[in-house]
Amino acid sequence: MEAVLATRLLAGDPEAFDRFAEHFGAKIFHYSWLMCGHREDAEEVVQDALMRVFENLGSLREPARVRPWVFQIAKNACLMKRRKSVFAPEHELSLDESVTGSGFELADMGDLPDARVIQLETRAVLDQAIATLPEKYRCVMLLRDVEDLSTLETAQILDLSEDVVKMRLHRARVAVRKTLEGSGVASAWC
Repeated sequence: MEAVLATRLLAGDPEAFDRFAEHFGAKIFHYSWLMCGHREDAEEVVQDALMRVFENLGSLREPARVRPWVFQIAKNACLMKRRKSVFAPEHELSLDESVTGSGFELADMGDLPDARVIQLETRAVLDQAIATLPEKYRCVMLLRDVEDLSTLETAQILDLSEDVVKMRLHRARVAVRKTLEGSGVASAWC
């Protein structure tokens, strides 16, 4: 769907403009809200990123790779916003302890009567856990686990090696799992 939207947009379809902005605006907002930590900054990042996307649309060579291209632009807009934001922290904490564990997935809760409420509450706790990660881990987790980009695409967007992306993702997942265990939500995770 995203590649089709990008192709239509490149062809000058005016209807594709609104659909593209709506689709990617929501994704960029979620990413930047968790990266920047403040709604006001995230809203500005969405505007800046979408403006840059549309200004540079001619440089999109492969419509099938529109998602990583958009997130490269969003990442840069977010970094610029964080540098200038009144909300930016003075320093970031580190996750330099090496711990073991694997990734996680949301358990199937579709059969529970209150499944939707539980999923929304779990999502809120998960978002909060991700938001507390140091930026270098948070960014990797958002691109890989939330936006479902490949390790290679994430590495290219962040200008890192694939091994560094894998290591940071692992550490981010372990830290989030610890946070979830502390909140009692870990029972919903495999």
